Amino acid sequence: MTLNVSRRSLLALGAGLGASTLLGGTASARAPKLGTQTPYWHRFVLGDAEVTVVSDGPLPLGDPSGTFTGVPKEEVKKMLSDNFLSPDNVVLEQNSPIVNTGDKLILFDTGMGTSKAFGPTTGRQQKSMQEAGIKPEDIDAVVLSHAHIDHIGGIVGADNKPLFPNAQYYIAQSDLDFWTDEGKMGSPLKDFVVHARKNLLPVRDRIVFFKDGQEFLPGVTAIAAPGHTVGHTIFMVSSGGKSFAFLGDLSHHAVLLLERPRMEFSYDTDPKQAAASRVKLLETLAANKTPVMSYHFAWPGYGHVAKAGEGFHYYPEPMQMTL
Repeated sequence: MTLNVSRRSLLALGAGLGASTLLGGTASARAPKLGTQTPYWHRFVLGDAEVTVVSDGPLPLGDPSGTFTGVPKEEVKKMLSDNFLSPDNVVLEQNSPIVNTGDKLILFDTGMGTSKAFGPTTGRQQKSMQEAGIKPEDIDAVVLSHAHIDHIGGIVGADNKPLFPNAQYYIAQSDLDFWTDEGKMGSPLKDFVVHARKNLLPVRDRIVFFKDGQEFLPGVTAIAAPGHTVGHTIFMVSSGGKSFAFLGDLSHHAVLLLERPRMEFSYDTDPKQAAASRVKLLETLAANKTPVMSYHFAWPGYGHVAKAGEGFHYYPEPMQMTL
């Protein structure tokens, strides 16, 4: 059967539906708004391992003009607008994978903890873990990409006691030494140093240093990526013939620092070295088609990078809701 519908009849139908709604017709929904959201964790399989991504909550940076530099601010805002993102408020996620190898539970980075330096939406990693059914006392290893507050801030709680009482901690020695140096307390880095000392010194006797290229835990290999901090490190995570790279802060933004990978980021210790590390490692990951997980990309931060012109493009992996 062929149905002929004219533009006039469609307009009449729309007007009728609108009038019905305005007059309180039976089409109106009367269910209360729930105001709730799904739990902030996601789980997937990696070879023989199970990976659970937990969130520490959104981290708003605000206006990008003073944070993403080396490119005219008008161009930065256009890049955001062209990708349907706010040009006035850059918001980062905080995605931490927990890898269950069957023998160990390995957590990568710990979020902001109790600090609200970036607003009230951060600091929910412990809640996300609880939602995912993971107890902090069951974590065997905490792997730290670097010692910035949003990555080490959740090592201790409000009482300054370690939140992962049975874990060993893994970090580059250069980063630990740099960010816990009491001599920097009088410098512009003071706030970062205060939080690094608060979180890292209470577990100093349980810290193990890794070296570039070392498989320091089964299936976890360190790859030096200096620049963002002196000892910033990314990690290749492998199990059963499958792998992904946890990027830490190699790239804070899936548009700005991928399309223009030599753009500078104001929180980098050495912005030019950070850009060189970013380009070098992203080229390798793209060429090898290695899956990546970025701490700050849109939730849950898992996908692929591919070369695109002078930069790169990020392709999010579809979330598989069955294991």
